[in-house]
Amino acid sequence: MVSLWLGIPCSGTQQPKGECSMVTKAAPAGKPIPVILDTDIGTDIDDTWALVMMLNSPELDVRLIVTDTDDTVYRARIVAKILQIAGRTDIPIGVGLQLSQQRGPQEPWVKDYDLAQYPGPVHHDGVGALIDTIMDSSDPVTLISIGPVPNISAALAREPRIAARARFVGMHGSIRRGYDGSPQIAAEYNVKRYPQSCQQIFTAPWEMTITPLDTCGLVRLRGDKYARVRDCKRPLAQALIENYRTWAGYKEVAEQESSVLFDTVAVYLAMAQDLLTIERLGVRVTDEGFTVLDDRAKQINCATEWKDLLAFEDLLVERLTR
Repeated sequence: MVSLWLGIPCSGTQQPKGECSMVTKAAPAGKPIPVILDTDIGTDIDDTWALVMMLNSPELDVRLIVTDTDDTVYRARIVAKILQIAGRTDIPIGVGLQLSQQRGPQEPWVKDYDLAQYPGPVHHDGVGALIDTIMDSSDPVTLISIGPVPNISAALAREPRIAARARFVGMHGSIRRGYDGSPQIAAEYNVKRYPQSCQQIFTAPWEMTITPLDTCGLVRLRGDKYARVRDCKRPLAQALIENYRTWAGYKEVAEQESSVLFDTVAVYLAMAQDLLTIERLGVRVTDEGFTVLDDRAKQINCATEWKDLLAFEDLLVERLTR
């Protein structure tokens, strides 16, 4: 079972080995957590897996999905088509800052899809929509970030008060491990792409939780677990696998196992933390895109180890196929 939680830092006692001093409180029964997703869907495929997981998680009340980085209209078309398949056209889409015309490998999946076909709300000022959704909410909003952060840094610059009304949960950084569990830390893509923007995020006065490569970089579905998703007949799961096959270029790997599903861990952390070890650490973003430990930096919650990765995989499969 996934337990809803609100992270509240404790005061007074020092925790061993930097482990986060945090009380886990259940959210009111029957009241989902308001969330905004900021995503660069359409580059790596893990955003698509994370989006499907989020849509199938009743613990989360999705208020807005904003596309970030490069051709954000292309990305919004992917989101819109998936939401239509899911029957969730009640969810507004925000088109984020368009910083280039670069698209990605899922373009064939939306080649005949025009964003004007989406029957739900589309905000062409995605940054403004993000701000308004946070500021107009009567409850604190969880901002799930699974890509580079130009939209979010622009939102903070335009309306700094959002930091007091939201908490940030992101897939960012590399604390003690790099890609594929390497002991060599890495300049992780979501940070390295726009490090100055990420510096603003990591110093903003909001509660912040990240899954770095240390944990999210270890998630991959194989064997029977992958087969359950691949062979699921539900329309949303089928759309997910169609996207994966398109992204992979219809190579045999798409029939055997998933790619690394980094972003799914951020979706999980928006609603629970039971399966992970959370440490409260000072983390500084360098100009080169590294996330380095620094006692002088802002303290943030870092998911640094898995308590039960197999249980997370089981949860992920259940959510993707429901």
